Order: sequence, then C-alpha cells, then structure tokens
Amino acid sequence: MRAVLQRVSRASVSVEGEVVGAIDRPGLLALVGVTHDDGPDQVELMARKIAELRILRDEQSVTDAGAPVLVVSQFTLHADTRKGRRPSWSAAAPGPVAEPVIADLVAALQARGIEVEQGRFGAMMEVSLVNDGPVTLVIDT
Repeated sequence: MRAVLQRVSRASVSVEGEVVGAIDRPGLLALVGVTHDDGPDQVELMARKIAELRILRDEQSVTDAGAPVLVVSQFTLHADTRKGRRPSWSAAAPGPVAEPVIADLVAALQARGIEVEQGRFGAMMEVSLVNDGPVTLVIDT
C-alpha cells in the first residue's frame, strides 16, 4: 500500500460536478494506492501512520489535533514508468481487490475516532485542495 499524504487547509473530491467528500478545516488528504498483496497488516500500519505522523502545524498528528482526513483511492500511485512512454499498472490491485482494502482503511481510521471523508471508488474524480506548507509525504507499507 502506498499513500501520498498532503497537509491541507481544505480539500474536496467531486464526481460529475457533485461534491462527494470534503474537509473544510486543516487536516490531511490521503491519496491511497493498493497492491495485490495488501491486507489487514498493511491497513493497520497505514492507518497508524496517517493518524499518528506529526506533520500538522505545531508538530501535531491528526489524532492530536482532532483533524479530518479525506481518503481518495488512486491506483496510479503504483505505476511502473521504467520502460517506454506508457505506464504499466500491473502492480496496482484490481477494483474487486482494492475497494475492500480502501474500505478497511477508512474503517480503521474511523475506529481511531478520526473524521473521514472519501472519494468514490472507481469514479473519475476531481480533487481540489489547498496544500498547507506545502507538506507532502509518500508513505509505503
């Protein structure tokens, strides 16, 4: 599992012009890609990292600050661009494998008391954000 975490002032995700998930105060946008072998261990590790990394203002974590997280599935994080001009997506898990893993990650964050918004799995999404800092990290499990 791979995530790009961005500290944001606000962020939203829209599908066909409709906002399906939004955070209107400082928190994190988590773009998350799932591989074929990801399961409960990777979900728990990623949830812990998202919840506990001290990357918000004043070196606070999402848990410390009571900050929200917007989770957006992004299979393109596992693109292989080493050869040619066309990325290979073979490392990314297919929808039937990835969707429940994303749902488990959302549930794991919510179980920690974190307010979670999310995109719509498999949809063409428009993500808007105001990056705060900017602070952007790539996390691999």
